[in-house]
Amino acid sequence: MSILAAYDGDVWIDWSWVGDHGDEIVTHLREHAELTALSIGLGLLIAVPLGLLAAFHPRVRGVTIAATGVLYTIPSLAAFALLLPWTGLSRATAVIPLASYTLLIIIRNIVAGIHGVPREVREAATGMGYTSAARIGWVDIPLALPAMFAGLRIALVTVIGLIPVAALVGQGGLGRLMRDGFDRGFRTPLTVGIVLTVALAVVCDLAVLLAQRVLMPWSRRRRA
Repeated sequence: MSILAAYDGDVWIDWSWVGDHGDEIVTHLREHAELTALSIGLGLLIAVPLGLLAAFHPRVRGVTIAATGVLYTIPSLAAFALLLPWTGLSRATAVIPLASYTLLIIIRNIVAGIHGVPREVREAATGMGYTSAARIGWVDIPLALPAMFAGLRIALVTVIGLIPVAALVGQGGLGRLMRDGFDRGFRTPLTVGIVLTVALAVVCDLAVLLAQRVLMPWSRRRRA
């Protein structure tokens, strides 16, 4: 018996359906990728300056972490519902909450990375004549990049996993396939949606990891 057709007499994958709906699957996959890029891009645009500000100003750090922590606790369905009267069934309804979920993760990792820079390294940079701004740009941020990239990877995978929920408000990318499978009791679109979502998360995570290695050649030399 095929491993693809051995559950309650129903098949997990109807390959003829996949072949007939290839264009639809690719469209949803592209939409999922676009929602991911928009959400992560908006999150970085907000989180990076806030994270750097919070790293060097304790008062800002407390308020920022508290505020983004509250945003992180709001259930996605509730966030979508709150935005519907203003943004309707548009991408903004999905992107705004998804971007807000990245803020706490990215900001905390930026703060952790900056605070992880050894004090003697900062003192040495100051002794060499670096101004505060130059030290932040040429010493603090480069040494904090591993923690920053770790936060980006976590935020990226989190967003990819949450996007299917947005199918309930007319978005959702691959989540539309999952919803279709649930509504019709048909496992094929559900399975395709799940498998492609996991695959997209893995590919994006590996892409960020590769970018980290390219942008941080000194870390490879240090490990060697």
